[in-house]
Amino acid sequence: MGNKLPAIIIVLAVVVFAVFSSIFVVNEREQAIVARFGEIRAVHSEPGLYFKLPFTFAGADTVQFVEDRAMRFDLDDIRVQVSGGAFYDVDAFVVYRIQDAERFRQAVSADIVSAEARLRTRLDSALRRAYGLRGFEAALSEERQAMMDEVASQLRTDAENLGLRIEDVRIRRTDLTQQVSQQTYERMIAERLAEAELIRARGREGAQRLRAVADRQVVEIVSEATRDSEILRGEGDAERNRIYAEAYSRDEDFFDFYRSMSAYAVSLSQDSDTTMVLSPDSEFFRYFRDASGGTVPVASGAQQPVTQPADEGADAAGDAAAAPQPSTPPVAIEPSTGATE
Repeated sequence: MGNKLPAIIIVLAVVVFAVFSSIFVVNEREQAIVARFGEIRAVHSEPGLYFKLPFTFAGADTVQFVEDRAMRFDLDDIRVQVSGGAFYDVDAFVVYRIQDAERFRQAVSADIVSAEARLRTRLDSALRRAYGLRGFEAALSEERQAMMDEVASQLRTDAENLGLRIEDVRIRRTDLTQQVSQQTYERMIAERLAEAELIRARGREGAQRLRAVADRQVVEIVSEATRDSEILRGEGDAERNRIYAEAYSRDEDFFDFYRSMSAYAVSLSQDSDTTMVLSPDSEFFRYFRDASGGTVPVASGAQQPVTQPADEGADAAGDAAAAPQPSTPPVAIEPSTGATE
């Protein structure tokens, strides 16, 4: 019995080792590909405890684990050309998942780096095609989603050949290159200047329109004011003449005397520069000789009644000029002194 104990221990150790080497665990983030002598025997995508042939030497069962979760790779600084001929820098990324682990191993030996390299080449081509059919503004408009769907559709066939499923494709950045940025900046300056000039032109047009309306209103207001003033002036003159006529009709002698005194004050004022040459027996001087304004003797000795009142200085001077010229030498009256020569 004592000789058999080491052998039993060795046998148990071999059995335990064989059992442990034939067990493998698949968690929720992995898939397991079981290959026997290089041929895929099973693919386990559900988490749990699985068995295989013990030992991996001599080509026995081998287990290869691959990801069973969404993965992402980025494509940065891709220079694409749009339909207008300009170039832009684009960043994009792809979210994918290993859908068929068996095909994935057959296509790229379950190497994620090799699979992403092939997808990156296809993504570059799809992005260039999507931008080449459109302008730059499409990436900044509602058409952006259609562009991403188109790129994803072009990637989907190649991804399926690799055992992958494309979950999503996103364009992260679309920037102008340095040259295009300068051209765009200059174009924006020109557009802003043109818009500013248009606003100024509209302002000048509006100002000219308002100025024309204001000028027309000024002319209308001045015309109406001039018309009203002339009407009022005419009514005032008519009222003045009426008052004069009424006053004259009340006391003709006093009115003649008042108007003559007013004519004397205007004609003989020191502020007047008028010099009158009149005959001494002119009717203009009748109140100098007779306070009652009676008849004025003429050169022939006849009596001539005074019948017309003097109207200011001009009416008195006109009456004097219309009077008969006597043989007596005329008298010169200087307004500043009132002296006679």
